[in-house]
Amino acid sequence: MTDTNSSSPSRRSLLGWGGAGLALGAAAAGGAVAMARTEDDTEPAGSAIAFHGPHQAGIATPVQDRLHFAAFDVTTEDRDAFVRLLKDWTEAARRMTAGHAVGEGAYGGLAEAPPDDTGEALGLKPSRLTLTIGFGPSLFEKFGLADRRPEALVDLPKFAGDNLDKNRSGGDLCVQACADDPQVAVHAVRNLARIGFGKVVIRWSQLGFGKTSSTTPEAQTPRNLMGFKDGTRNIAGTETDRLKKFVWVDGKDGPPWMAGGSYLVARRIRMHIETWDRTSLQEQEDIFGRDKGEGAPVGKAKERDEPFLKAMKPDAHVRLAHPDTNHGATILRRGFSFTDGTDGLGRLDAGLFFLAYQRDVREGFIPIQRSLATDALNEYIQHVGSALFAIPPGVRDKDDWWGRTLFSGEA
Repeated sequence: MTDTNSSSPSRRSLLGWGGAGLALGAAAAGGAVAMARTEDDTEPAGSAIAFHGPHQAGIATPVQDRLHFAAFDVTTEDRDAFVRLLKDWTEAARRMTAGHAVGEGAYGGLAEAPPDDTGEALGLKPSRLTLTIGFGPSLFEKFGLADRRPEALVDLPKFAGDNLDKNRSGGDLCVQACADDPQVAVHAVRNLARIGFGKVVIRWSQLGFGKTSSTTPEAQTPRNLMGFKDGTRNIAGTETDRLKKFVWVDGKDGPPWMAGGSYLVARRIRMHIETWDRTSLQEQEDIFGRDKGEGAPVGKAKERDEPFLKAMKPDAHVRLAHPDTNHGATILRRGFSFTDGTDGLGRLDAGLFFLAYQRDVREGFIPIQRSLATDALNEYIQHVGSALFAIPPGVRDKDDWWGRTLFSGEA
């Protein structure tokens, strides 16, 4: 099959869809009409979330049940080819989030050529699929972009207890696919990777299930694999003022092309499940600073009661992560649990794939993570993967595309 740079008049070169297939797993998209973005995750699972808007969907959007996150390395040195890819990806994302197949679909085209869509999504609904793209620090070493790298896109420092695997860290760009059907999420990443064949390659990826933070506080707070409620004080998708203050990049923050965007920290945090499961209930609750049943802070009765931090042990997780301990530092969490088999020693390779959005990592994740250096929870977890991405603003309309403000110089 001919890629997007070919002059061949094939239907794919005309449409801009990429080359040979890349087998990455299951997938989906369906046949539903796009609906307006919802602010309530009780919306039917088959519905669609609007792709266009001032901010990318998948950040303040109500958190779905499943995740497929992929970091890519750029292999082409041709700036025009990469821009063409971003435009092709945008069109594919626009179609998949609305529940449509990529290009001309999975069948009915030329029998002699691979179909535009991999096909495993046939008959599936959109399942609230969102696709969110981000650009890593290393991308700005390519295509003459060095002077456009945001000051906030810093190289993350080494934190206490880090044991990072370079094969699970970094990346020139990322795609976060969230949906209520795992096949829908994986299908989306698989098709973007297929379109990008010859221009980008997957560096690492992570599947996630069971959201561990919520942007809808009226819904039940989810629990992590340690059995504790997670995200009680998370920013809600309806809290416009807090989103503006802590999540969305303002025009005066610089650079102009990032206005309306955000910054994403992704951390793969392995939990020592077997050790945790042999720890007494009292110690577990002391470590978190909340009770395991209700999720109430120490000395309080209800989950959302204002915590009295001094009543907790000095190394309690909630106490050290709280904004009052970190000069107001606040992030929007959007993590998922994961289990990736065993480590070869009979122990589960399981934990939390931590995703945090913020206006500036220097005022969000970095000070919070430094505060957690003495966290009692560190005995039971280890950060084994890490990446940071600049998340550009949303795609405004059908003529807009991912990364336009970066590559065209237009805000």
